[in-house]
Amino acid sequence: MQNLNLYKTPENFRGKPKFIVQLWWVVQKSLFRTSPQVLYGWRRFLLRCFGAQIGKKVIIRPTAQITYPWKIIIGDYSWIGDDVVLYSLGKIEIGSNTVISQRSYLCTGTHDYTKIDFPIYAKKITIKNQCWLATDVFVAPGKTIKEGCIVGARSSVFNDLEEFSIYAGTPAKLIRKRKVE
Repeated sequence: MQNLNLYKTPENFRGKPKFIVQLWWVVQKSLFRTSPQVLYGWRRFLLRCFGAQIGKKVIIRPTAQITYPWKIIIGDYSWIGDDVVLYSLGKIEIGSNTVISQRSYLCTGTHDYTKIDFPIYAKKITIKNQCWLATDVFVAPGKTIKEGCIVGARSSVFNDLEEFSIYAGTPAKLIRKRKVE
């Protein structure tokens, strides 16, 4: 059982001072989210201003939510769809030519339920090059999705996924190898 009265957020857990965190949330709600759909360069600029490492020609939809941009790396030509949540309490690294489709949720943070103070911790998520996460995919903390992997709609990733493979389901199970022409 947890006693939330004992909970304490670890020092420097957010990675930036509270003022910067609050400033990002204001910028995200105003300048980022209300920007016209076609202003991908503007959203890349805003994210870079807050420390995100964003590659060339990355497409990020205005409804995407990024918790801490300074913990995000996205490679060249990748796409982040509508209503995607990058819950970046820990680092999220997304490779090049990778698609994270609408309503997907990449969750780097969780709590240790075995301890009474219910401590929070984060584990990095890595999604390699040329992957596609279809709509509404959940990725758990600390998971790696290797190169060329496809994850089917509404799947949940609780284990690392092998390269050039197709997975689906909850938990995501191997369907078959991906053939690349």
